[in-house]
Amino acid sequence: MKRRETGPSLRFARRQGFAHHGPAPGHDEDPLAGIANLFDVSVAFIVALLIALFALFSSGSMLDKNSDVTLVKQNANGEMEIITKKGPEIKVQKVTDKSMSGEGVRLGTAYRLGNGQVVYVPEGEKPK
Repeated sequence: MKRRETGPSLRFARRQGFAHHGPAPGHDEDPLAGIANLFDVSVAFIVALLIALFALFSSGSMLDKNSDVTLVKQNANGEMEIITKKGPEIKVQKVTDKSMSGEGVRLGTAYRLGNGQVVYVPEGEKPK
């Protein structure tokens, strides 16, 4: 009796472990399914990092619309910025070493102490 030859596609299917009713267990996974899990993990990591940064810098009050906050920021070049938030309004002022001129009123005197601390004494106020 002569054996019946099967086509190349059926021989390949048998070598891979395909059953007659479909693919064998473990062979039906999508290779890109792990990418979706990595995306979910990265989003969770980013959210956790943002929460940690807000807690570290205590900038939760920056999000409160009724709070008043003043921050002084210095970049790598030594330039300074003063960020002032009063209610919902935020102002950013750059500090420069340029001389300015104009009319104004003297408000007081600033003293630098021996430890480097600067104390401002307003004029016109009597010590208590």
